[in-house]
Amino acid sequence: MKLKYANRIVFAILMLLIAAIIIGSLLTLLSRREKADEAEKSQLSAPVSGKDQNSGAAETFAGIGRLRIPLRGKEPATLALTVSFPYNKNDTAFAEELASRLSGFRTIIREYFSALNLEDVRKLDENAAKNEILDSFNKRLLLGKIETLFFTDFDWY
Repeated sequence: MKLKYANRIVFAILMLLIAAIIIGSLLTLLSRREKADEAEKSQLSAPVSGKDQNSGAAETFAGIGRLRIPLRGKEPATLALTVSFPYNKNDTAFAEELASRLSGFRTIIREYFSALNLEDVRKLDENAAKNEILDSFNKRLLLGKIETLFFTDFDWY
């Protein structure tokens, strides 16, 4: 009789332990998802420092982020590139349009560079590439224009 009672207690403790592990895992996943969503939202509106916010001076829009683009050709290579540009942070309509076009901007950049092989990238006229990409960006914008692009982390491996 005592053995049945002990087995029930052990079984109940085991069920509580399993429930605690499942609940803990779910809470951890949910908190990580919230943090990832917050990070993505902050990247989408990604102005990086500039002059005083009230002055109307240019800020740097870095929402495109760092891209890793596989290059074509026999020699496997990847281009790592960060693209940013100045914009007026006080023009909220234009800032919202930029944020809404991020996916398209990334696609333009990926398509441009993925058509090149490593030798093409080594010989690339960076200003010509910036101008072509800038023209493609501006063709899709309605509320303003981007004046210049900056390439940083322009590395291949």
